[in-house]
Amino acid sequence: MYINNPNIKLTDDEDIIVWKYLDLSKFLDMLMSKRLFMSRSDKFEDQYEGTFSEPTYEEIKKIAANNPKFLDYYKSHREKVVISSWHINEYESFAMWQIFTKNNEGLAIQSTIGRLKKALEPERKTEQHIGEVNYIDYKKEYIPFDDTFFPFLFKRKSFQYEREVRIISDVTTDNLKINDGLKIDVDINQLIERIYIHPKSENWYKNLVIELVEKLGFGFTIEKSDLESDILI
Repeated sequence: MYINNPNIKLTDDEDIIVWKYLDLSKFLDMLMSKRLFMSRSDKFEDQYEGTFSEPTYEEIKKIAANNPKFLDYYKSHREKVVISSWHINEYESFAMWQIFTKNNEGLAIQSTIGRLKKALEPERKTEQHIGEVNYIDYKKEYIPFDDTFFPFLFKRKSFQYEREVRIISDVTTDNLKINDGLKIDVDINQLIERIYIHPKSENWYKNLVIELVEKLGFGFTIEKSDLESDILI
């Protein structure tokens, strides 16, 4: 269930377009289970996920000097926060295709901020929040810690190209044991507005995706990306 958190930065424009680039197996798993996978925050490739910048860490160490459990909490809390990452962009991103899909057989889900919110409404077990990631200099800039989600909504400037918006959830109070992540119930038809097939894929692959999606009972518009279309000279 989507919960609006006034402390978390998010655009008011619900028509802002967002994308998720993934391989076919993960996409089909989403359709078949009607669930969205959210990865455990400490399982991301970036080791800084859920950590603090240097100025913030120095302040936390001072607090922890008299309360050691304060620092221990932030270290262990990463295991209880799960995240689904989306890319904000009006258009497809060549870089995202390169990074998040393999063997020219990936695809991209196109959605909007408004659709993400509505798609989360069926979920009743855990609360989800949606927030834009802030990109900062971890050696100089401060990350506030008056909200437990803040460490997960900041990343180093090196990742600015991701233009990330996150669905984020804290399962601490749900007594859930999670390994690599957690699947949450979503309204798939609300979540997905359009599907784009990898720009370098063959026609048989597009036809396969269309056939599989139809057999699963969904009627999404499916197009092949035109990033690799023929030049006009």
